[in-house]
Amino acid sequence: MHSTNYVIMFILALTSLVAVGLTTLREVTYETAEMNKAIFNKREVIKAVADFIGLEEGQKVGDLSDERVLEIFNNDVKQVVVDMDGNVVDQQTVNGIYKGGLAEHIDMSKEKKKDEKERLLPLYMFSKDGKTKYIVSVIGSGLWDEIWGNIAIEGDLNTVVGASFDHKGETPGLGAEIKDNPSFAAKFKGKKIYNDGMMALNVRKGGAKDMTYDVDGISGATVTADGVTEMLQRGIKYYNPYFSKIKSSGK
Repeated sequence: MHSTNYVIMFILALTSLVAVGLTTLREVTYETAEMNKAIFNKREVIKAVADFIGLEEGQKVGDLSDERVLEIFNNDVKQVVVDMDGNVVDQQTVNGIYKGGLAEHIDMSKEKKKDEKERLLPLYMFSKDGKTKYIVSVIGSGLWDEIWGNIAIEGDLNTVVGASFDHKGETPGLGAEIKDNPSFAAKFKGKKIYNDGMMALNVRKGGAKDMTYDVDGISGATVTADGVTEMLQRGIKYYNPYFSKIKSSGK
């Protein structure tokens, strides 16, 4: 039989070997993983403007190749980072916080933990045929964990033209429907955000009452639906100072 010291040394050596192997594997695959993550995030952004990117009949954004996603994003999407006062933050400043310094590099989960007045907001502008749609990113809380989404807004800054949602741990068949059921996001198209200047967009339990502002809730997922409403009303409001400057400038 081997001595206790031998067993301990063997376990330590094996543990070190595994650790080195895993570290090496992570380093080798890091760039690929980051690239795939970036493409995934860009795909989620353009899902919000799926009706305007020239999809073939029956085709979905999820069907597009990575190359096509990058082509659309790079050619038709402009991205900026704004602060809570509606000022555009220069790339160098953002780069000091998030490597790359672009809207796509903003970590919404980290920003959510900051004091509100210190947060940075990613904003995307999709332009096609001389018309611009503004895509805002929002984050909130569902039943179990974080939920988030991208909301595309018409040039009038009041009409939703598309949306995409995701979550970290909502219940399959219930709260997870915000991502898994395309019909949920589709219900937001054409809805108005404001009513006489007041935030009115709402996910309503028991079914929409005012078709101008209400979206049908998800049966059995009241907490998640309420979380979506709170996320949208708070998250879109964060962009108001920037949108006010757009309106005042006449752009």
